Amino acid sequence: MIFRNEILLTVIIIANLVSLSCSNNHDKTITSVELVESTGCPVIKFDTTYHDFGTLVQGEQVSFTFKFSNTGTSNLIINDAYSTCGCTVPDYSKEPLAPGKEGKIEVIFNSEGKKGLQYKTVTLKLNTKIKEKTLTIKANVSENNYKS
Repeated sequence: MIFRNEILLTVIIIANLVSLSCSNNHDKTITSVELVESTGCPVIKFDTTYHDFGTLVQGEQVSFTFKFSNTGTSNLIINDAYSTCGCTVPDYSKEPLAPGKEGKIEVIFNSEGKKGLQYKTVTLKLNTKIKEKTLTIKANVSENNYKS
């Protein structure tokens, strides 16, 4: 019985300390919702995040431009864009994109040394609520049978 009373007393003391320490700073705390409302948030919207190049002859280099817009209320920044394969290279603007403006990312695919069905991705690191976005390209690479 004494052990239960000690536990109950300890819980009451801790609860009082927590409530006292939190109540003093309540007016000074800015919530994340208030921060987003006051500063805004960028939102990236793509026309498409997938492109199929169809059939290519091995060695062909092709590109596709992904178009997007900032439908948010603050500047959109692409912090980084990369592919895990050197055959796929993204080209994009490093400048902030204002709300309502449009941008583009060109993805260049070099089929040299590739054959068969190829799926390649480009990962974007963004300053949006969703921190990453993935773009995908597809190509069916046929071997070049022409010998010189």
